[in-house]
Amino acid sequence: MQNDLQDKCGIVGVYSYDESLDVASWIYSGLYTLQHRGQESAGISVLKDGRINTHVGMGLVSDVFNNDLLDILNGNVGIGHVRYSTTGDSSYENCSPFVEHKEDIIISMGHNGDIVNSEILREELKASNHEFKSTTDSEVICHLIIDEYNKDHDVIRSIKSACSRLIGSYSLVILINGVLYAVRDPLGMKPLALGTNNDFIVVASESVAFDSLDIDYVRSIEPGEILAIDNGEMTSYYLPREEHTANCMFEYLYFARPDSIIFDKKVYDVRLNVGKKLAEEYPIDADVVIAVPDSAIPATLGYSRATGIPYAEGLIKNRYVGRTFIMPTQKDRDLAVKLKMNTIESVLKDKRVIVIDDSVVRGTTSTTIIKMIREAGAKEVHLLVGCPEIISPCYYGIAMATKEELLAVDRTNEEIRDIIGVDSIGYISIEGLVESIGTPAEDLCLGCITGDYPTVIPPELEDKE
Repeated sequence: MQNDLQDKCGIVGVYSYDESLDVASWIYSGLYTLQHRGQESAGISVLKDGRINTHVGMGLVSDVFNNDLLDILNGNVGIGHVRYSTTGDSSYENCSPFVEHKEDIIISMGHNGDIVNSEILREELKASNHEFKSTTDSEVICHLIIDEYNKDHDVIRSIKSACSRLIGSYSLVILINGVLYAVRDPLGMKPLALGTNNDFIVVASESVAFDSLDIDYVRSIEPGEILAIDNGEMTSYYLPREEHTANCMFEYLYFARPDSIIFDKKVYDVRLNVGKKLAEEYPIDADVVIAVPDSAIPATLGYSRATGIPYAEGLIKNRYVGRTFIMPTQKDRDLAVKLKMNTIESVLKDKRVIVIDDSVVRGTTSTTIIKMIREAGAKEVHLLVGCPEIISPCYYGIAMATKEELLAVDRTNEEIRDIIGVDSIGYISIEGLVESIGTPAEDLCLGCITGDYPTVIPPELEDKE
């Protein structure tokens, strides 16, 4: 369920072939389209005459920047970041991009993902006299690169050596001494795409950032690829790579915008496939099928088309209400859900209703929504979920819950049904999800639904759960 999840981050890098053209407004536009990936803070760094100019702030992209600020962020190459905290507190000090200037290296970086051994690395760097301004894992990566660069002043070797010490997920946009680098972890856990036209080279978390800039989608940055963009030329280098990938399946189900291409696949098509598969696995006799907006809408359409059951908008979303998971008490969260979501009684009254959602994590939001549908007069309510039962926490950038908070842990579907208050509940099977995505299971990260993770998890992190 959407409000039980925290978004990750969105990153953009823009290079203009025209050295007189400032890219800050283009980065702003890219970040604006990626606002769904993080609403906590935003930032832009641009390079001009060897100097990096940066502005960051708390809030939405439109809150942090205005035309006057964009006008003074001069430079033909730059990066941008929108954030939702997964490692590190929600504070100004943790805004990105981070900028570090040490002797003859100047670096600015935006990061999407989570480094599971970041605290171990932080302590090692502190012991080597590195000073930290934030509590994020992103700054740890910056200091690792600086530490390596001081050995022989070779940027590519420094990035490779720093990444060899990282355990976890990362897609990076980095400015180092005037060159733009895009980096993806060897398992390709987080998306990062490349687009170009006659004026720009752009890298972004999702292809939707290209659409606002009239940029043509080219491809995904490859797992383990280090793409250097310098003087209008693109050169690829590679980290040691695994025989398989571990694309985050949650990107398809929830995080990415439906009009995006990620991992070289169209998100909308995957979500339609999820709905068709739910129809195969759960053919329910009902009068209407509705979505929990917004990410479940394509799956609901897929279910409706496959079964012939009419699709209708039974829930309307108020997009001007903040995130419910930050509310201090359950009573407050219930109220926030009702403020954010409202029912249409004429669609639901005296009807047998199928509700489709992208996922159920803690189940608290689901319970409130189902109660609202009952109060609107639904005769039956059946909940279908486009993600299998979540039984393990995520260590790679999705701050969903501890294991003890996950609804599906140590509960049968019948018990979950009774807790949420539906007549029946059905989760898509793991096999059905994999088929819907169209990527082999061994090339997906399914850790939160299988408990089998694609990297080593430090014991101290597992102990916290």
